[in-house]
Amino acid sequence: MGKSNNNGAAGSGAVTMNKKQQHNPVLKVIIYIVCVILTILSLMPFIIMMVNATRSTNEIQAHAVSLIPSKYLFNNLKILVSKSFDPKVGFMNSMIVSVGVTLLAIYFSTLTAYGLVIYDWRLKNFVFKFIVAVMMIPAQLTTIGFYQMVYKIHMTNHLSMLILPAIANSSMVFFMRQYMVGALPFELVQAARIDGAGEFFIFNKIALPIMKPAIATQAIFTFVGSWNNLFTPMILLTDQKKFTLPIMVSLLRGDIYRTEFGTIYLGLTMTALPLIIVYLILSKYIIAGVALGSVKG
Repeated sequence: MGKSNNNGAAGSGAVTMNKKQQHNPVLKVIIYIVCVILTILSLMPFIIMMVNATRSTNEIQAHAVSLIPSKYLFNNLKILVSKSFDPKVGFMNSMIVSVGVTLLAIYFSTLTAYGLVIYDWRLKNFVFKFIVAVMMIPAQLTTIGFYQMVYKIHMTNHLSMLILPAIANSSMVFFMRQYMVGALPFELVQAARIDGAGEFFIFNKIALPIMKPAIATQAIFTFVGSWNNLFTPMILLTDQKKFTLPIMVSLLRGDIYRTEFGTIYLGLTMTALPLIIVYLILSKYIIAGVALGSVKG
């Protein structure tokens, strides 16, 4: 009886301490202050970039950091367009490549992970270990062989050569496989098979909806990585009509006497805005995925 009373007293004491911590106003204020500071630090580079896009080169050279917009936005835009910078062409090329890479990588990586999790076949463990080993190989090591292959088949100025390699994405296969192990019930797949559903129907109608949080997370990372990719397009593309936004921004140099920094910041702002929009659209799925993982834990 004494032990149970002691345990009960200890338990009630812990509950009382937790309640005191939850209702501690000082702790809440500290947490809010830290969150506000981190938010400001995260947003500050984007704010400075957008403000500098409205300023002249002289203003930026005089005061590099400013939070007050200026009046040179349209002037910077005129200079930007006059420097063989076509925002429409760059935006369309970047959008085609990034959307294509994201869709192919997500669908085929999830399909591969589905095969590694649901089906039981002899070489499954070997294939998974091979995929993990491929993750360790730097992409730069395969660049020379990839360029030689693309050059021999005369596809150097085709955007498809920036999209099709996304089908084989080892890191995404690994991520999707690890998520699917805990998120996709095998009993649900068996029940669908008993009802006469085909394998692709089960994958498209059952597996993919369950994988929405993981898909949204990988979609953001893949889209951002493809949108900001400069290395591979610089190697494969020589036609200005095929240039993506990162290539166009990298060519904003001005003449030998003057560099238009306001124009460069405007080009960077045009490049960053679609990424912010994509994140705002898909962020709710990431939050849902974190909440789902915490509930499972």
